[in-house]
Amino acid sequence: MALIPHNTLIVVADGGGAMLLRNSGQPAKVTLREERRLAPENLDDDGPSGSRPEDQTQSQTDEATFAKQLCNTLNRMKLAGEFDQLVLIADPQTLGQMRPILHKTVEASVIRSLAKDLTNHSFDDIAAAIAA
Repeated sequence: MALIPHNTLIVVADGGGAMLLRNSGQPAKVTLREERRLAPENLDDDGPSGSRPEDQTQSQTDEATFAKQLCNTLNRMKLAGEFDQLVLIADPQTLGQMRPILHKTVEASVIRSLAKDLTNHSFDDIAAAIAA
């Protein structure tokens, strides 16, 4: 059983959005509280990190751009002292796009990472997946 400290930030994301949750419970009894939701913004003005492969669809480019936007948000939050520990849950594609562009201080804050798409699951399901 994984222990998730009180007030840990839990990010549940996919290529189309993210939920930022907090553990308002105890380390051995995770209780999730929603802090906010993030959605892609200005996808045409922003772009993915790095170069875009020629065979990539617009949908894939949009998902990569959102992954970059999410990383930028997490980087700003970490620098502002808004979290100490982070649990990162995202579908394998999004997680793979995020890992190389997370700031080192954010990466060092990650206490658990799950390559699963749990964006449409209940908070109870998410808490059970984290604790497993």
